[in-house]
Amino acid sequence: MLYFVLKYLHIMGASVLLGNGAGIAFFMLMAHLTGEALKIAAVARIVVLADFLFTATAVVLQPVTGIALAWHVGYSLTEGWIVLSIILYLVTGAFWLPVVWIQMRLRDIAEAAASEGVPLPPLYHRLFWTWFVFGFPAFGAVMAIFWLMITRPAFNLFFHAAGVS
Repeated sequence: MLYFVLKYLHIMGASVLLGNGAGIAFFMLMAHLTGEALKIAAVARIVVLADFLFTATAVVLQPVTGIALAWHVGYSLTEGWIVLSIILYLVTGAFWLPVVWIQMRLRDIAEAAASEGVPLPPLYHRLFWTWFVFGFPAFGAVMAIFWLMITRPAFNLFFHAAGVS
C-alpha cells in the first residue's frame, strides 16, 4: 500500500509540475500578446499565486516522494536514470527560480503601467522574452524526466565510466 501511495503522490507532483508549467506559459503568453498592461497584470497576479501554491508544493513533494519511492522499491539513488533525473530536476530549478522572480517583476511593471496609463516599458519586454526563453530548457527537462521515470533506461555503463556508479 505504501508503494502505491508514494507512486501516486510522485506522479501527481510530476503532473502538477508539467501541467502548471504549461498552463502558466500559455496564459502569460496570451496575456502578453494582448499588449494590455491591465490584462497582463491580472494574469501575472494569478500566475504568481499558482506558482507559489501549486508548483512550489510539487517542487518540494517530488524529491521527497522520489527518494522515498526509490528507497521503498530498492533502487539506488546512483542508478543512471535516477542520477540523470536529479540533474535534470536541478536544471529545471535553475531556470524556474529566475522565472518566478521575473513573473513577479512583470506583474509589478504591468500594474504600474496600467495604473499610470502608460505603455509597457522596454524593461517589461526584455524581461518577458527572458522569461519566455527560460521556459524551454525548464519544460524540456521536465519532459525528459517524465521519459526517464517511465522507461528507466540503463544508463549505468555511462555513469560507471564517469565514476558515478
